[in-house]
This record gives sequence, structure tokens and C-alpha cells, in this order.
Amino acid sequence: MMSIAWKEQLGQEIFFFDGAMGTMIQAADIAVPAVPEELNIDHPQVIQGIHEAFIRAGANFITTNTFGANRLKLEKSRYPLQRIINAAVDVAHAAVSKAGGDVHVVYNIGPIGAMMKPIGSLDFDTAYEIFKEQVICLDPMRIDAVLIETMTDISEMRAAILAVKENSTLPIFATMSFTEDERTLTGTDPETMVRILEGLQVDVLGVNCSLGPVEMMEIVNRIIAVSKTPVIVQANAGLPVCIDGETQFSLNAGKYAMAVTSFMEAGVALVGGCCGTTPEYIQKLVEKQDRYQPIKEKRQSGNFLCSSTMSLDLDDGFVLIGERINPSGNKRLKEAFKQGDFQFATKVAFEQIHHGAQVLDINTSLPQIDEEEVMIQLVDSFSGLLDTPLQFDSVKASVLEAALRRYAGIAIVNSINGKQSSMDELFPLIKKYGAYAVCLCLDEKGIPHTAEERIAIAEKLIKNAKKHGIPEERLLIDALVLTASAQQEEVMETLKTIRILKERYAVKTTLGVSNVSYGLPYRPLINQVFFTLALGAGLDTAIINPGAEGIVDTIQAFQVLNNQDPGAVEYIAYNERKKKPDSQGKPAELKNQDNSLVARLLQGDEQEVEEIIREYLEQKAALAVVDKVLIPALDTIGLQYERQEIFLPQLIRAAETVKGAFELVKEKLAKDHGSLEPKGTVALATVKGDIHDIGKNLVKIMLESYGYRVVDLGKDVGGDAILTAIRNQQIQLVGLSALMTTTVVGMEEIIQAIREEFNDVKIMVGGAVLTEEYAKQIGADFYCRDARASVLVADQVLQ
Repeated sequence: MMSIAWKEQLGQEIFFFDGAMGTMIQAADIAVPAVPEELNIDHPQVIQGIHEAFIRAGANFITTNTFGANRLKLEKSRYPLQRIINAAVDVAHAAVSKAGGDVHVVYNIGPIGAMMKPIGSLDFDTAYEIFKEQVICLDPMRIDAVLIETMTDISEMRAAILAVKENSTLPIFATMSFTEDERTLTGTDPETMVRILEGLQVDVLGVNCSLGPVEMMEIVNRIIAVSKTPVIVQANAGLPVCIDGETQFSLNAGKYAMAVTSFMEAGVALVGGCCGTTPEYIQKLVEKQDRYQPIKEKRQSGNFLCSSTMSLDLDDGFVLIGERINPSGNKRLKEAFKQGDFQFATKVAFEQIHHGAQVLDINTSLPQIDEEEVMIQLVDSFSGLLDTPLQFDSVKASVLEAALRRYAGIAIVNSINGKQSSMDELFPLIKKYGAYAVCLCLDEKGIPHTAEERIAIAEKLIKNAKKHGIPEERLLIDALVLTASAQQEEVMETLKTIRILKERYAVKTTLGVSNVSYGLPYRPLINQVFFTLALGAGLDTAIINPGAEGIVDTIQAFQVLNNQDPGAVEYIAYNERKKKPDSQGKPAELKNQDNSLVARLLQGDEQEVEEIIREYLEQKAALAVVDKVLIPALDTIGLQYERQEIFLPQLIRAAETVKGAFELVKEKLAKDHGSLEPKGTVALATVKGDIHDIGKNLVKIMLESYGYRVVDLGKDVGGDAILTAIRNQQIQLVGLSALMTTTVVGMEEIIQAIREEFNDVKIMVGGAVLTEEYAKQIGADFYCRDARASVLVADQVLQ
């Protein structure tokens, strides 16, 4: 390892990364292989020359030519992973030796190239192993840091970070790519990304690729506003354009440097370049280094729980934690867990959310089942489906770690107690995964009788947490509720404990409220009164059934009286909603949310969807069910996606779920001697030289859910294969995808070939390096910014 002095200077002075390896390779006078990493072995002088050029331009960090060096992308390579990595590191060091200067070699890790569950089939453990295979190839004495870049899925980013942290001591730079709607492909916003990455304690975080510096300005501002970690930005050289048949970018070096200077003035500590940036761009940035302004003002504060798509600030008023995903006392859930059926738990989750739960507690403790496996299945089932953060509830550390490891957010652990063994076992997990912890005021002697004794245990928990580097703000102290029927005199000790905790410490407080009424008649009344008293004492969160009588009413009223609902806006709106009951006495809005086909599709509830469709098929003609029920439901979901009310995982989940409904329609038509004809045929392909097919696969799922037949030609597809498909399968619409700038030219050549032979065939294109303007320049009929847009194009062309 080279000098690590730069780590101490992060945030104090500006550092410069290199620019686009792909752009430079494309400009070199060599044939570019499908696996560019093979150039480390076949043409090392070319890669070395690129590194040297960036070093001479002023780069402090150069990244190895290993963006796609993983087992999936190297599947057809002539060389093994270890050899490619060794060669990449050798070439980088040869460049440093020749060009000179205090330059650091950073190992580059890009996305795997396959989507993780629930969008794709890649599970967390497999993703982790793929990243680990790269990390264990590294010689830590020859690498200064690892850059994990161009990630669009926070789950994949977490797998990569954990693989690096658990198999090396190398510093981690972590950057994600955002679209123009200021979210990643799977819906993570900039603030949530920062909190999740800081929870895993990366050394540098930021944004790269997809957009130019002008287009990512607001994204960078949002990151800077909340990040306590040094920020890196590596933008594209503007948006891609086609000039004289070549892919170029809209900003020259001077304009690029001018735009990036604003980042430096705002406190971005490391800048470099992505697609389209050459040594000239880096040199222009270096010339602006005196414009750097270290961040001095305090970042926005808060204590945030996160799902993959949203953040919840525990400092922003009372938080209701739903307790219903717990097999104890729930026979139906118990049976579902035993049978490996997780759909009922999903239904319970949505019911609690509709009743006002802001966090969901998950408990899978049940004899006769594998608690850890069930917990993993639930975390995977909820991944990308629920915006609501989760709380993991178990007495087993192995179960808690399995959940924390896979959860693409920041969760609460329920619970740690004052026993030394509990603290020693669980606080390290809290620290490692950046979680929060419910801390019970009990120890080896049991639950104390007095508030003072419980405070003493709370202090012990706080002190031990700090030894592990966990601030007290991450602790939710549970003063413990004893039942009034048996220990009536101790009920008020619980409330006294809460008041003392809030006076002395920065901790949060929590309670399992309903314990207080056990053994007494009319439990809802006891629960509601105790809950009100606890709120008055300073209770921050409660673990409770959000649908229980009076709970949400109490919260709404308390927030008005406690000046947490200015103008009583939420209180008034809540009561307006309650005035519209349906015939069963249930609020109309809640009923619609619970039972509509749209809701069931979004929940991935295949069984309920099929029951709904069977009822429709008894009342309507099969084709009418398609045209009047299924397609409108999918359209509604599509509009929710466009309005960012849902995100890609939910969109894909709905598209997958609807397939069962279409099978029922086909069965009904077959019985009536009819058939469901495809609405049209679409051929899809990732163009020659490009082995990335995530976007193409998403388009396929969406088109098939709408009843189109898709001829999937795969990835790395040349023009001849596409022309043959059009000729033999009566293709009317072709969809072409490209992720790499090096392959966009090939896309234009394919379009020209199609035009020469098939004037009536329409062509839609998409991919990270394309824009609507660029699509027109290369002769495409349509540009699709996402998978949903491809359905609108197909509807226009084929109906």
C-alpha cells in the first residue's frame, strides 16, 4: 500500500480522479474486444498510456481497468479473473512509475450486470460472493482504495461494500448513478443513499455517470446538504450527441470544468470524470483547484431509519411501529410461516401501513420452523415492495444479523438488554450495519421495580454502546411495561423512567404498550389511556397494533395538543377521511386500498389477484376482462410509476404478478374455443459489443405483461441476427438497447441496415448513454427513457 496521508487530508484539500477509461480505449487505434478488461493483457501499453495521460493531466487517483471484471461478465473471456486483475494492477503501477508523482491506485468495481431480487433473480449471497471473488484477488500492498461505482441498486451497493469490508481493510469510495428524476433506477433518493452508505461507514461517497455536471447539479447539492462524509463527483462530459457518425458529448473540457467548479466551491472533496472525459478535462479541473472551498458549516442533522426508497426521521415527531408480523397469538400467520407462505405476512404489512404504521416489526420466532430462513425470506419479500422501514425482532443474534445483512436500508434491532452477554453480542452488529437498537431496562437480575433502578440499567446500556462507537441517539430505551392486573403499582414507574430519560439523555424511548392491559377487561380502553399518559411523559415510539381501537385517534389528537401538527392540518384531514365509511363501517379509502386489483398487483398477491379475476370472468367475457380490467389496472400502476408514487421494483412486481391473471383468461378462452392473440410482436436485443442486458430484460417483462409477444434475441447481437428475426417472424417493432458509448455507433449501423430492407418496421432505442435527441440523430423512431415507455410505444405502433 502506498501513502495513506491522503485520508487525513480528505475534506481539507481537493483531490482529482482520472476520467473515462472507456472513452480513451475507444479512441485508441485498436480493436476493442467485448471484454475490455482483456486489454490489460493483450495491449497493456495502451492501458498504461491512458493511465499516464491522466497522471500527467494532474490526477491524484487512477482507477484500474477492471470495471467489468467479475465472473458473469468474464464468462466468455479467454483469461481468468485473477490474471486480469493482476495485469490491471501491474499496468496501473507501471504508469505511476513512469509518469511519476504522488498518485494512488484505486481498484475499480462496477455493477455485476444482473439485477438483484425482486426485479431480477440475483440474490444477496450470490452478489456478495461475486464481489468477494474480486476482493480476495487483490494485494492490499498494491492498492490504495476500492472504488465501487455506477451502482443503480442500493442492495447491490451494500453487497459490494460488505464484500470489501469483510475481506480487506482497504478504504471504500462508493458512488451511485441517478436519473434525471433524481433517483437511482430502483428508486433511492440522494439523501437516503447518503444515510445508508454512512451507516456502513464508507470513506467517500458520491455520484457518477448517467448525467452531465449541469444535469446532476441538484443531485449533488442534495448530497452535500446531508453528507458528513467526503463527497466525490465524476460526471459525464454532458449528454451524448451524434456528430458525423460518432458518439460525442455536449460539453468540451472548458465548459465541463466550469460546471464542475461549482461542485468544488460547494465542498465536493474529490472530482474527476466519467463517460466522455479525457485527460484534457482533468487538466482543466486541476487548473481550477484554487476554487475549492472546504465545507465548514454543520450538515443537516437527524436520526434516520431508511428503506431503500425513503428516510424516516425519528426526531420528527412520534413514530408508530406496527407489531402484527409476529406469529405469537396469530394462528393464520403461524400456519403461513410453517407452510413457507409469505404472502399473508405481506398482506398484514400493508394493512398496518394503511392504519398508520411508520415502521414494521418483524418477528419469526416459532418452534418447528427455521427462524433465520423465514426472516431472510421475509426481508427478500419486502425488498423493494415496502417503503416503510423495518425493525427486526429476535432473541437470536444470528437471525438479527441475517436480516441486517440483507436489508437495503437502516433498521432497528429489537432488542438488546442490560446483560453483559447481550451487549457484547449485539452492539457490534449495531455498529457494523449502522442500525438503531431497542434497549430493554432489564439485566441479569430481571426487571427492576423502580424507575431509578431502570435508569441505572439504561445508563449501562448507553455507556456500553459508546464503547462500540454507537451514539446514544441510536438507542431506543424501553422502560418496559408491566401488566396493571398483577403489578399495578409499577405502571407509573414506567412513565417516570421515560420522563427521566428524556430529561437526562439524547436517547429515544419506546414501549410495547398493550402489555399494560393483559388480564383486564376492555383492554382497548386501558391501552389507550396508558398510551396517552406515555405520550405526555415523552414517549418517542411505540410497538403496537396500529389498527387497535383509539391508537391512531390518540396520536392525531396528541400531535395537535403537543404543537406537532401546525394548524391541525393532519388532524382535520384524518377526521375528514373517517367521515366516509363504507357499508361495513370501514373508511372508503382504506377499503379501496385493501381490496383493489391495483393494490393486490402492487403487493404481488398472486392468489388474491387470481380470485378477483375469476370473479370477473364469471361476469364478463374474457376479452372484456383484459380490456376493461387488467389493462386499465396496469395503466394505473404505470401512471403511479411516472408520478414516482411507486418505483421500479413495485412496477416489475406488478408486471410479474399479472401473468397468472392472463393465464386464467387464456384458460377461459380455450374452454370457449377461443384464444388470446398477442397484441403484436416485438424483437428486443442489446447491440453487438454490449453484454449488458438489464434494461432489455425489464422492457421484456413490461411488454409481456401487456400481452405483447417478445422475441428476445439476447445481448451482444449483430445486425444479421436482427434482420433474420424481422424477416422470419413478422416483426413490426424492434427495441435496441446499449449501455456503453462504444456500442452506440453499432446501434446506428443496425438501424441503417433495418431501414434499407424494412421501411415499415419501427425502431425504439434506450440505454444509459442515450437521449431523445441522440435517438433521433441515429435514426430511431422512438426513444424510451424507461421500460414503462416501451409499452406506450408498442401501444402506439401495434394497436
